[in-house]
Amino acid sequence: MTSIQPVILAGGTGSRLWPLSRELYPKQLLQLIDQTSLLQTTLLRAARLPAVLPPLIVVGEEHRFITRTQVDELQCFDEYTILLEPLGRNTAPAVCAAAEYSGRHNAAGTVLLVLPADHIVRNQPRFQEVVAEAAELAGRGAIVTFGITPQYPETGYGYIERGEQGEVVTFKEKPDRSTAEQYLESGRFFWNSGMFAFTAESFRAEMEEHAPAILATMAKAVAEGERDGCFFRLDRQQMERCPSDSIDYALMEKTAKAAVVAADLGWSDIGSWQALWQVLDKDDAGNVCQGDVYLQDTRDCLIRSEDMLVAAVGLENTLIVETADALLVAPLSRAQDVKQVVEHLKRTRRKEFFSHSTVYRPWGCYTVLEEQPRYQMKRITVNPGAKLSLQMHHHRYEHWVVVSGTARVTNGDSVILLHENQSTYIPAGTVHRLENPGVIALDLIEVQIGSYLGEDDIVRYEDVYGRQQ
Repeated sequence: MTSIQPVILAGGTGSRLWPLSRELYPKQLLQLIDQTSLLQTTLLRAARLPAVLPPLIVVGEEHRFITRTQVDELQCFDEYTILLEPLGRNTAPAVCAAAEYSGRHNAAGTVLLVLPADHIVRNQPRFQEVVAEAAELAGRGAIVTFGITPQYPETGYGYIERGEQGEVVTFKEKPDRSTAEQYLESGRFFWNSGMFAFTAESFRAEMEEHAPAILATMAKAVAEGERDGCFFRLDRQQMERCPSDSIDYALMEKTAKAAVVAADLGWSDIGSWQALWQVLDKDDAGNVCQGDVYLQDTRDCLIRSEDMLVAAVGLENTLIVETADALLVAPLSRAQDVKQVVEHLKRTRRKEFFSHSTVYRPWGCYTVLEEQPRYQMKRITVNPGAKLSLQMHHHRYEHWVVVSGTARVTNGDSVILLHENQSTYIPAGTVHRLENPGVIALDLIEVQIGSYLGEDDIVRYEDVYGRQQ
């Protein structure tokens, strides 16, 4: 049986799902459907395939620890490798890196199954059948793409035209409504899913012909990369030289070996809040409600509450998403326009673009409770056995009060244990560290006071997670 190497593309942010999706906590890490994230759902789907190898997960450097945490929570793979991109270069370089890495570690003829981490597939049995069909084609040298059987004339997807022998005739950009209706009526067109299957040997040969610069630089990025536990860090200098391009433009629209398998999978890429509304269960009035929500005389709405009660009265076709630090309200039919909000936030460097009020770290997380010009309060949670870096701040003083658990605190030359309702004070300029030596989570309240409270006022002397200054 042909071995399957899952390649999970877990980069990007999914900006149309703001305010839930942020630069530092992107779409694929969110729990949008149930209690598992989209990344975890994708990994579970891959784990059920026969002859499956440990997955390769391609992520940005800034998402490495939360990705590892989510993979470990599943306990469905004894081994896995997270390929770390020091900077984004689109999907063609990411897939090249996975193919080069797989070619160095797996037997010839292994089929790479490329899956975006942020899609939904509801029909698992059909998914396994389609993967088997694609693997057979890939074993004969084809570069296979998965064409989703269209259910309606969608204008937000690209389309693939399939020939009589299963070959790709053309790729089409996102069409207007009338063109999409013609595609649907013809029966020859499929939605472009962004899922692929091929052997590393076939892929390399086609990239050598159609995108040699990407192939060459990413081969060097792998050859000069470094392993750190489950992480494999691609070489930054080589990636900086690599052209940025999508796999569609770099290869799929040029190769003569492209084939498409029809995939009626119950698929959605969850590209907007409206797309999410379409796939979720609704009440009798067509509403999707998540969190603490009260409705009165309201129809066909998506309302999600993360932190507080949201009450809606007399609304139709409305989107409301509430988080601790942002509120989005829009007609559900204009959900795609959320991207314009995100572009404004990015351009003006608003913190709501980058992160939530809760920020995840390899040792746990912290939540900003209040922020003022010369002080801020945080709730800090340190996982059992974890420790923060040995560090110092130039501009702020810190007061720590333990709420639950046990803290081991390095404060200058002294090391002390603190228990519930005990506290300590860290002067500015003092080298310090916080650790959790216990078997339950450590929760404490931190009060920072000083002239500058930014997260970049950290001088790290030692860090078990390999983070630099």
